[in-house]
Amino acid sequence: MCGIAGILTSTDWTESNSEAIARLCRALKHRGPDDFGIWIDEAAGVGLAHTRLSILDLSPAGHQPMRSQEGRFTITFNGEIYNFRELRAELEKLGDSFHTGSDTEVLLRLYERYGSSMLSKLRGMFAFCIWDQKEHRGFLARDPFGVKPLYFSDACGTLAFASELRALRSSGLISSAINNEAAEAFFETGSVPEPMTLLKGATMLEAGTWMEWHQGKVSKHGYWSPHFDQPKDHQDPVAVTRAALIDSVRAHFVSDVPVGIFLSGGIDSTALVALAREIGISNLSTFSVGSSDPILDESNLAKQTASHFKSNHIEAKIEDLSAQSMLGGFLKSIDQPTIDGLNTYIVSSLANRNGMKVVLSGLGADEIFGGYPSFQKVPQLAAFAKLIHTLPPAARLAGRILETQAPTSKLRRMGSYLQKSPTISNTTGAIRSLFSRHEAVVLSSRYQPESNGSKTHTTLEGMVSLDPNDQISEWELTRYMRNQLLRDSDVMSMAHGLELRVPFVDKNLFENVSQIRPSTRLHRGKKLLLDAVPEIPEWVLNQPKKGFVLPFDRWLFEEHRTKFSKLAKEMPSKSPTWHQIWAVFIFEHWLSA
Repeated sequence: MCGIAGILTSTDWTESNSEAIARLCRALKHRGPDDFGIWIDEAAGVGLAHTRLSILDLSPAGHQPMRSQEGRFTITFNGEIYNFRELRAELEKLGDSFHTGSDTEVLLRLYERYGSSMLSKLRGMFAFCIWDQKEHRGFLARDPFGVKPLYFSDACGTLAFASELRALRSSGLISSAINNEAAEAFFETGSVPEPMTLLKGATMLEAGTWMEWHQGKVSKHGYWSPHFDQPKDHQDPVAVTRAALIDSVRAHFVSDVPVGIFLSGGIDSTALVALAREIGISNLSTFSVGSSDPILDESNLAKQTASHFKSNHIEAKIEDLSAQSMLGGFLKSIDQPTIDGLNTYIVSSLANRNGMKVVLSGLGADEIFGGYPSFQKVPQLAAFAKLIHTLPPAARLAGRILETQAPTSKLRRMGSYLQKSPTISNTTGAIRSLFSRHEAVVLSSRYQPESNGSKTHTTLEGMVSLDPNDQISEWELTRYMRNQLLRDSDVMSMAHGLELRVPFVDKNLFENVSQIRPSTRLHRGKKLLLDAVPEIPEWVLNQPKKGFVLPFDRWLFEEHRTKFSKLAKEMPSKSPTWHQIWAVFIFEHWLSA
């Protein structure tokens, strides 16, 4: 896991380009504290940078940017290729030789042989750029689910890219002007949907997409997206799921350093611990964070689970004072505004302080196995809205009145929803929304007064799946998980030089379980997951879903009482929720950073 950056230009290379590459590298140091490298070819107009967190091949041979043996290709790579040993063996049979034990060198050889079609062979999380010195082409790619980020700007024949938006922002390569459409989307949904970013001059390369730069021009191509196949009823769903889970967990333990697990008192992380034991992982370290509030705390459940599976368990009780002392670091680590992420920041800090470089997280299980309330609420709300939409003008009129005049946030957001068609996509988005559309426009206009309110970003259609329940799962995977959970997990773990892996967010796993009928795969209570991992103890099954829950709303309010009170009074409507105030607080903090 690392930080990557680069500049490809069709104009003359200048000293300012070299200085910008150096700034990019410095801005990404936290992502790769073990090593760094810069490679520049002024004649070709290319510079690549890399900061390294050593996970595979810990020797200096794994240094990046890495050049191919013949010198034609140069790569800067962030991520892990879990099947790199199998791919290396295949290449060796074809006559290739290797000088390192890294997955980076395997990527170089794969691209040399297969070009962009290499991506279909990869299992892992990744973002990388390969420069072809002979063709003067840059090839950039991002993993299928978008676990690893890649931001870029493309202007006047020059492409600049980096693992974090704030690195591009601090490099002087792009303008700090705000993208108002992205700001509206943030306030409406709680995150910035890719490919937008909050800066006008920057874009995020979409998940499952590769991009080519040649002679100052960019072309993009999608190569994979999640969709649910026709069910294969002849298969045993429990057996298929268990085999796929074991295979994924085994793949995610590929490492030359120890791998730990974030362990809450919940089903998903407990399943990972159970499966790790099933594949023979010994001396396993688990990490949990608890609260001094017994209502929120579930660290005792995690401790009981760790004892049951005989893991080396490390926990921290975050008392108010120690949590508040971490707020400054958390706020400095934010890449784009987020309404989440503090929990990941705190538990990542705990793992880092105890010498870990790699951890597994249970993120993604709810999206695939139907663990969210949205799987029950969306069909109910959609059915209700379809009744109202039998008279579309009346539905839109009622929506406009509710959106601007309703006394509660929930009703105002309902008003926004009633003005749209009651599709599964719009309904899931409504349930996940933070502000009403009207409130989002009002808020964003404070920071970009010339805005009249854009209308394009709220149409999040394009669901590939036919079954309504599969559409909910697809939405959660490609909207909520991708734009918020994965992004926060990457930024907040890498703030501590920690690689966070997500075995449930795995292409191979998905392609196996997606063939299971949705009525089985999404059965309430994640029944399929429980049946596939019967080792999960009873005390875990009987607990309500919490995850890493900390009373950070109270901590933040006590730390920033005056600011929060002022924001509450300035909201576009009465009775704002705490999360709404927090969203505006974070946005304004990001603007001033």
